[in-house]
Amino acid sequence: MAVHIDEDECIGCGTCEELCPEVFKLDPDKEKAEVIMPEGGPQDLIEEAIDSCPASCIYQDD
Repeated sequence: MAVHIDEDECIGCGTCEELCPEVFKLDPDKEKAEVIMPEGGPQDLIEEAIDSCPASCIYQDD
């Protein structure tokens, strides 16, 4: 499953990067998170990042 972030909704809190740095990284220039491994990674950590995102802007597709 591919991982995505809706950058328009991202508030740049960095929670996803803290929980799953293998997949997410905060871009200091944009002040937004980005997906650095779109093919995914540790599914449990990705799900935790999705559930913990205060902006609810992280999602996966099939």
